[in-house]
Amino acid sequence: MKKTLAILAIAVFALAQPFAAVETKAPEAAEASGESSAESQADVAISAIEGALAEEDALAIEGNDYPGKIPACDLELPENALIDRFIAQYTTPDGIKYLTAVIKRSGLYREFIMAEIERQEVPECLFYLPVIESGFSTSAVSRSGATGLWQFMRNSVSGYGIRINDWMDERKDPWITTAAAIRKLKENYADLGDWNLALAAYNCGLGATRRAVKKAGTNDYWELCEKGYFKKETMYYVPKFLAISSILSKSKDYGIDWGETESIDALTTIPVKRPVDINVLAKEAGIDAATLKSSNPALYYHITPPDATYSLRVPTERKTEVEAVLADKSKMLLEYYLYKIKSGDTLFALALHYGISVDMIKQYNPGLKPSALKIGAKVVIPALKEVGTYHGKQDPDTLDFSGVYTVKKGDTLWSIALAYNIQVETLAEKNNMDVNGTLSLGKTLRVPIL
Repeated sequence: MKKTLAILAIAVFALAQPFAAVETKAPEAAEASGESSAESQADVAISAIEGALAEEDALAIEGNDYPGKIPACDLELPENALIDRFIAQYTTPDGIKYLTAVIKRSGLYREFIMAEIERQEVPECLFYLPVIESGFSTSAVSRSGATGLWQFMRNSVSGYGIRINDWMDERKDPWITTAAAIRKLKENYADLGDWNLALAAYNCGLGATRRAVKKAGTNDYWELCEKGYFKKETMYYVPKFLAISSILSKSKDYGIDWGETESIDALTTIPVKRPVDINVLAKEAGIDAATLKSSNPALYYHITPPDATYSLRVPTERKTEVEAVLADKSKMLLEYYLYKIKSGDTLFALALHYGISVDMIKQYNPGLKPSALKIGAKVVIPALKEVGTYHGKQDPDTLDFSGVYTVKKGDTLWSIALAYNIQVETLAEKNNMDVNGTLSLGKTLRVPIL
């Protein structure tokens, strides 16, 4: 700041000097050289002022991190009341804090998404779609069951190489689903010929969008919305996406910090064909377990499946150590319980107690017959959670799914929505509030059970 003030002082002095010189010259001398000299020095002074102000602006965001290239908002942004409303909403101080927190979550797979967008030749702004789909959270689950960064439904994964079984849900894998989601959006565009409609179809389904176009006789998304051919959610979906894309594409202007960007080469994959507990592997290989877990979010229990090949993501710099541990077949690399069958036991009761499925127990105990358990036989049960010794069949406790949150000092709907991985509009709607409404201390809010 001191440096800026010094430059401004010098510039102001420079601006003043030419005009003083003109006053002491003879009229003819002034006409010959005074005016041009004054203009030249004034230009230099103005340039110095502009440079100082630009430097001051740069210093204001000097502490922020940005990727090498911030994706552009490369779809048309029409004059639209809903777009304006969302821009106003998300450029409030709380909205900027929310967007900053969300965009920072993308750091681990940011370069991969950008590379995939370039590879599939689609608009850059599709990078921002996970902001409104999941808040860039791999563990996000919607009310309808859509899961992961790109919010795939269970019935929409066919043909995209996304596996769901007792051991994993690859809808939570941001690398697999990024390629799938961009491909799906590109297919929607090829079918509908318009990116706004392609986005609408991602929200409400390709079939519903086709029917709306056919019924209305137009493929203009805005006209379809105006005439009521889409439900409210889809009518708001594209304007919200465009608004947030516009804001985030100008992150430097808004002071939105993106945080650190991991290199696309920071992680590599190793095919694993046996059950491996990530916690055990991390300990054996000398790697931080949290790093392995965040790099493999699809695994339900942080254990690779026993009956399928899984591409385990590990830090590239530690690949050799991990491969050495995996190559040692004498190491089980799995924590487990050893249970001795007693009279009256059933695999169903054991599975219920240990928090796994009957099929999982059978996979670890080849030849075990549920209908003919032998008293005294030992059964290997993978330790997916810590439980006490099984003493016989017990009924599960009644679960309460109604969550309540009491407002504390400093809370906003935005911060609470961020903590629960839900959209702020959803939280507001559930509590009959406005998105930017004021929260009173001690007020209770309805929230999802985590």
